[in-house]
Amino acid sequence: MQRSLVTVEKRDALDALHDFLEAGSFAPGDRLPSERDLMVRLGLTRTALRKALDSLEHEGRIWRHVGKGTFIASQSGAARPGRLSELSSQVSPIHMMRARISLEPAITREAAVGASEEAVRQVLEARDRAYEAPDWDTYEAEDDRFHRTIAEATGNVLLLELFDQLNQVRRAVAWNSVIRHSTRPPRDHSSFGEHNRIADAIAARNPADAHAAMRDHLGSCLLYTYPSPRDKF
Repeated sequence: MQRSLVTVEKRDALDALHDFLEAGSFAPGDRLPSERDLMVRLGLTRTALRKALDSLEHEGRIWRHVGKGTFIASQSGAARPGRLSELSSQVSPIHMMRARISLEPAITREAAVGASEEAVRQVLEARDRAYEAPDWDTYEAEDDRFHRTIAEATGNVLLLELFDQLNQVRRAVAWNSVIRHSTRPPRDHSSFGEHNRIADAIAARNPADAHAAMRDHLGSCLLYTYPSPRDKF
């Protein structure tokens, strides 16, 4: 009887967690709320929650990094279990930004070449949501979505998968690495103008400008976030 009750509890917890993920529209690389928060939201015991998380990790839907949190995995589950955690512990923020500078401008160029009218509209809306964000956490989430929307706009599932794989590691590497001194990005924050330039180039179907705009944006992020002379791009 005890084994049966435990099995039911685990199944119910897993169902609750599946429902939570579906309702939350999480993207690959997004960090889940803390275990304490999930316990309260879902009405689960710590034991039941952890067993459900173990199951999701085994399925390849999430991955966990000690000290940083639990993250949504790429939909393809291309990386073996634990590999993303290994990478995030070995990659420095500078290496991560350089990897982004190598990949994302090319993705942005492809978006300018192949984006549909609907995809362009979504890029512009993602840009606007980032600008209107009321706090840093919201801004960073909307900034993530802006960049992923550009990858989606390419219409190339392989480029989107490469973006998602890189972004998953980036979220773990960069989490809580930057100290903020205001409640939200100031209106003159450099990223807003850079986002405008990127979005405008995609909308104008100008691949050269789109590539350059994204490269400049990521180079600016590198210098803004890690200003040490030895870390300059």
